[in-house]
Amino acid sequence: MTAPDWTLECSECTATAEAAGLPTVCECGRPWLVRYAPRDHPASERSSGGGGQGMWRFRSFLPLMPGELPVSLGEGDTPLLPVPRLGKALGCNDLWVKDEAPNPTGSFKARGLSAAITRAVGSGATAFTLPTAGNAGVAAAAYGARAGAKVRVYAPRTTPKTILSQIALTGGDLVLLDGHIGDCGKASRAYSAETGAMDLSTLREPYRIEGKKTLGLEIAAQLDWELPDVILYPTGGGTGLIGMWKAFAELRDAGWVSAKMPRMYSVQSSGCAPVVRAFESGAEGCDPWPDPWTVASGLRVPGPLGDRLMLRALRESGGGAVAVDDADLEADARLGATLEGIDFAPEGGAAIAALRALIERGVVAATERIVVFNTGAGWLYRDAGNLPEGQS
Repeated sequence: MTAPDWTLECSECTATAEAAGLPTVCECGRPWLVRYAPRDHPASERSSGGGGQGMWRFRSFLPLMPGELPVSLGEGDTPLLPVPRLGKALGCNDLWVKDEAPNPTGSFKARGLSAAITRAVGSGATAFTLPTAGNAGVAAAAYGARAGAKVRVYAPRTTPKTILSQIALTGGDLVLLDGHIGDCGKASRAYSAETGAMDLSTLREPYRIEGKKTLGLEIAAQLDWELPDVILYPTGGGTGLIGMWKAFAELRDAGWVSAKMPRMYSVQSSGCAPVVRAFESGAEGCDPWPDPWTVASGLRVPGPLGDRLMLRALRESGGGAVAVDDADLEADARLGATLEGIDFAPEGGAAIAALRALIERGVVAATERIVVFNTGAGWLYRDAGNLPEGQS
């Protein structure tokens, strides 16, 4: 079998490793990052622009073997929408929404789990486990079903019922626990150790970042290879923010974009804001957030493993981190839906509320090109009633 033309580099101690097998984290406990050997980037990938072929059209930037078919449900090619009425309400002239709701499983998580399960199945994995705040569990169950693999999902009991129903629908072995995603992570790792199921937890394998990286590749393509001035990204585990920053560097190295990089802003809820607190204090990493709570379940991550990578990207980009109250994020999700017809998830509402705050503070100028993320579909957060029978 042909060996991969990429290696793994530790994000902290810079140790390197071959990419064979089912890598987890470096011996130092920090995440691996994928580093590619020099590759040709076909002009067809650049000329395809806004799409039609899903995220895997950028295969020269992704961890695929020659001729390999990914585990795919058609993820990617989500719209980048100009939102002039919302922009006028907020006081900015060039506002766009990257809407991830049209993905096959209703959120941006489809990208990362497609890449992670593609690589894991290619290396022999047949069973998976992960904790979830919601949408990652939906994507893992769906892509596991697509690959013919079993998926155990641990979720907080407070996860929106519609999301839990979607996990069950595609055959996920759903286990509900009292507590938060950190508690679910402990249970998932114990199950992995007991059964040998591969741990798909955020950043405990290196390929979810590569899938999320396509967010940045698509934004660049959709803006004709001119990067925006500002990106606001709702942040829980942070793989999307980390992946985009990695993508922009790789595009710059390939000569597809200029050296001018966007300012990246992490958006969190005031009920769970470890990244904001660490950024404002000048810390290199996050202390776990006690008693996390927010209606935006995807932001309810008290101690992200990718904390150092997120903080590094925010500082290198000249950006920052913003926390907003739940009342504000819910109000702005409704405002966005009313003005633009986009079904914003609470996390998307948080990005709008954060932009409002940054404009009011004078940190973001009205004339700048701004992209905010709606990371998932709002309907997933609306109560669908009780879980199917047999789910505990």
